[in-house]
Amino acid sequence: MTIKEAQEAVDHWIKEYGVRYFSELTNMACLTEEVGELARVIARTYGDQSFKAGEKPNLGEEMADVMWVLMCLANQTGVDLTEELRKSFEKKTTRDKHRHHDNPKLNA
Repeated sequence: MTIKEAQEAVDHWIKEYGVRYFSELTNMACLTEEVGELARVIARTYGDQSFKAGEKPNLGEEMADVMWVLMCLANQTGVDLTEELRKSFEKKTTRDKHRHHDNPKLNA
């Protein structure tokens, strides 16, 4: 599935099952919540915290939840994430072409 197809699938799901999109502000709060849930799983999986009883390492599920809400926001605001990601690659390549290779912290 491409990013464009995923955005279209989210839009179709919202219109068929979700009735309508939440407001942009509500979806921003939902995105923040989902990023927090992803952070919790990463902290427990790779950091010093441990899982609580009943918690599970659902890293992929939390990442997908972040993508879902981000795609909702993109759809609501008319953002083509495929195009924006392409432009981001171009920007980072131009700006950081040598930066990371020249970073002694990364080449230690």
